[in-house]
Amino acid sequence: MNIYVSNLAYDLSDDDLLKAFEGFGQVTSAAIIKDKYTGKSRGFGFVEMASEDEAKAAISAMNGKDLNGRTLNVNEARPRAEGDRGGGRGGGGGGRSW
Repeated sequence: MNIYVSNLAYDLSDDDLLKAFEGFGQVTSAAIIKDKYTGKSRGFGFVEMASEDEAKAAISAMNGKDLNGRTLNVNEARPRAEGDRGGGRGGGGGGRSW
């Protein structure tokens, strides 16, 4: 089961995130999302756990918990919408009236 974790401290590493969740069961991966230009943390990440029951226990226990001075928001990750690449561009500039 994939878990979405937000409000992460910006100095937290992937390994720190893994260690925070491994007390609840087998963690198959833990990754903090980084800005593609700066390489700095964007403040959120994903934890993949082998067991759905362990993942639900981790979500329940970790949501609202303090980790490195930040209160975590932890939820089941939702699948990305088809074609959703994040962001978006604003509309046109509007016409002139003469």
